[in-house]
Amino acid sequence: MDFNALFHANFKLLDDAVTDWSTLVKHLADLKKDAEDGLHKAANAADWAGVNAQVSKEFIGKTAGEFSDAHTEATTIHNILMDSRNELKEYHQQLKDAVSRGQDKKLTVVDTGDGGFTVMGSTRPDWGSDPGSETSATTQKDVDALRDEIQGILTKATESDNSAKTVLMAIVDQSTLGFSDASYKDRDTAADAVKQADELAKLAKQDPDDLSLAEFDRLNAGLKKYHDDPLFSERFATDLGPEKTLSFWADVSDSAVSPDLARERRKQLGELQKNLSLTLATASQSDTAGMSEWKRHMIDLGGQPLHGAHGGILGVQVMSNLMRAGDYDDDFLKQYGKTLMETERRFTDDGRHTAWQRMGFSPYLNHMGGDSGFDPMSGFLKGLSNSPDAATEFFNDDFLPKDGDNEHAVSNFKYLFEDRHWPHESKSDLSLGESHDGRDNLGAALEAATTGHPAGELPTDDTPAHTPGQSKLFENIVSSISDDNERLTDHSYMSDSMGQIASEYLPDIDRATTDVDSHPGKHDPDGQAAWERIQKLYPVQGSAAQLDHREVARFLFAVGQDPDGYAAVEVGQQKYMGRLMEHHLNPDLSESQRPNHDLELTVRDIARHSGQVSGTLAMGRNEAVAGPADVKDKDFDHSVAQWKNVLSGGIGTGVGVGTSFIASPAVGAGIGGAAGTATSVVLEELFKDAEGSAKDEAGGKMGENWQNGAENNMKYTRKAAFTAARTYQLANPGDVSTWAETSSSQGFQEAGGYMERVGAELVTDI
Repeated sequence: MDFNALFHANFKLLDDAVTDWSTLVKHLADLKKDAEDGLHKAANAADWAGVNAQVSKEFIGKTAGEFSDAHTEATTIHNILMDSRNELKEYHQQLKDAVSRGQDKKLTVVDTGDGGFTVMGSTRPDWGSDPGSETSATTQKDVDALRDEIQGILTKATESDNSAKTVLMAIVDQSTLGFSDASYKDRDTAADAVKQADELAKLAKQDPDDLSLAEFDRLNAGLKKYHDDPLFSERFATDLGPEKTLSFWADVSDSAVSPDLARERRKQLGELQKNLSLTLATASQSDTAGMSEWKRHMIDLGGQPLHGAHGGILGVQVMSNLMRAGDYDDDFLKQYGKTLMETERRFTDDGRHTAWQRMGFSPYLNHMGGDSGFDPMSGFLKGLSNSPDAATEFFNDDFLPKDGDNEHAVSNFKYLFEDRHWPHESKSDLSLGESHDGRDNLGAALEAATTGHPAGELPTDDTPAHTPGQSKLFENIVSSISDDNERLTDHSYMSDSMGQIASEYLPDIDRATTDVDSHPGKHDPDGQAAWERIQKLYPVQGSAAQLDHREVARFLFAVGQDPDGYAAVEVGQQKYMGRLMEHHLNPDLSESQRPNHDLELTVRDIARHSGQVSGTLAMGRNEAVAGPADVKDKDFDHSVAQWKNVLSGGIGTGVGVGTSFIASPAVGAGIGGAAGTATSVVLEELFKDAEGSAKDEAGGKMGENWQNGAENNMKYTRKAAFTAARTYQLANPGDVSTWAETSSSQGFQEAGGYMERVGAELVTDI
């Protein structure tokens, strides 16, 4: 900071800027509110169809989010400008006061013309005439003191000005398009985040032998505190650089390289891995030039040995383990995935052999529990499970393209789900037993890829309608499991994800159970009318999956053999059935949306096809109880009962609501919706029965269980129809419940016979 610039500072322009940004913040707050209330909420409540469901709704949601980000960024910039302006004004006043005090002591501060200054002392003009005066001339000590005071003020003003510039540039650079969501209450908070990033990156750059336990703890604590901070994360990642990021984690993970850390901080390595993963994931969302180069270079390093020509572990083996936590940038994941699969082809001879088999001397690269981390596919798939869009594109991409050697292209989905020779994995915590994390992470990644939201979460009002890529992938999953049941039943730990996926494609599944041709010929008016009726009966937003009844039945039979998979679909189907009743029995529903003029036909169709889904699941449940797996009947009831806590917590919109507008209202009072609605009544009854059965020590025989399942399904369907009819004050709610009851029983029983026909080799007689 120049002496002259600060001493003669005119703050009008800076004052005007602060005022303008304050005004902008207020206007953006109004726009943010209007965008959320007038655009976003209205879009979520609207009935979307076709392209609008896939594009317009999501676009509106993102646009509303941009207003929110604009308000956040403007608020942060205003806070930083105001802080800097106030501090510079204070330093300006301190400088003037210091110069004034100097003048009182006969000290003169002179601008040297190059931004610097000098302090000069003057002798008293009457010194010769009054040599005995007690007021002595200015001393060198006075000169030095004033010089040091002024220099201190200028230094602090320079720091204030530079830190403001640094954080303002960093915030603006975060997003090339749109606005950053980086939020800071003042300049010092933002500046401290940047400072901490520099200091912690310096620690991580050290040789592992030089990293003390105290420094390890400081690094871990710092990453834990700041991993969600955009400025910190970008600065830390770019300071550290791609090569050092890989070597740092490889070294601290390897007990042979860092024996002290392995011995004294083994239990903390998992936490450090998580915090580092979250930090890098946040950093990857940044659009700065430095971070863009970081991502490009990291992808280039993926297929290369970490230690160069000396061989050893590859970049993808290390980096994949730093993807197990956090939401990475989609484009980075897509490009990284291509590099990983190219490396996989190279090491497996196009998938013919096993790769990444850990040997006894190989390092453990994963310390977050589960597998050793030596197979890079496991960590990468875990990362994809948090990034739905990247996951969808990855699985639909080709592993082996169609060419002279391959008559048909092999997708990444087919390779990983059907063909890959997965390496044998032991658990990273050194406990006995095999780890199945790789395939389990595959299931979670498929969940994200088909549903459009991170695995382990439930859809919300903001979850976009299914895209063609998502529905195509679901079609492939159903077909693959139908073709070979053991692809799921031999790896039942994936069933929770498969169940959640199925619960979000229930409209598509129910359509398939009708056996109505979805592609009638142009000269088949009856067929066209029949398919239009099914589309109205099970309305779908976005892209609908084209499913075959036989394949759907075999798929549900496999999913139903696992308690978690069974529960996700059964709870989802009962919830969906209740919403269908509420939707179609509503007298205000327009004629153009009604599948039949006769309401009885509609109720019977809903009940029958819902019964078919539940009946098929019940077949799978009985198969699991009768088979060699150690699964008890009450395990299924226990899993169903657990959904009560999930839905009561209001997390997301519930089960099976990702594609149909009739099932998308957010969870309100009561379980699964407003208390007293058809949906809430059904789920309350379902959970009551499940909780009671889970506590029952006496296990019934399979025949009894089948009959109980049929009777319970009739009860739930009857209650849903009766409650909806009574809510809308229809003339004869009892008749409506009778239609539902009898058709539900019919559908449930039909499911058993149908499954025995299309999967005779899979079914044990009940």
